[in-house]
Amino acid sequence: MNKHSKIICISCPVGCILTVCSGGDIEVTGHQCNAGIQYAKEEITNPTRNIATSVRVAGGAMPMLSVKTARPIPKGAIRAVVDAVHRVSVVAPVRIGDVVLADAAGTGVDVVATREVGRVNSLEGGRTHALHSNAQKHPCC
Repeated sequence: MNKHSKIICISCPVGCILTVCSGGDIEVTGHQCNAGIQYAKEEITNPTRNIATSVRVAGGAMPMLSVKTARPIPKGAIRAVVDAVHRVSVVAPVRIGDVVLADAAGTGVDVVATREVGRVNSLEGGRTHALHSNAQKHPCC
């Protein structure tokens, strides 16, 4: 039996409304470009999402650090990844691309820093920011 689904394509700014018929082969209509066909097939067979959130920072110029998955994760793993990330805290300094959580929730995908957070030291009443880190830099960044 064929299943019909309607989805909005997010591959380009047009936002085509796609009709996807699946059963044996996957047929896609309503697309204005080939990217819509690929997007629809992936969305039906293996939907994935990028995750962006934040983690706590100890000793940093800011209390929170923005992070993201280095690549999309399976949609069914979102809750496990978010829960794992929210149990993490990092120690400043942190640089863009530092791996904050390797292999998040067993997905094989790392969670990486998306900004720098310098260390705060109290010296003579002022603040200094260290901009170096010993953390591993992810190859995507």
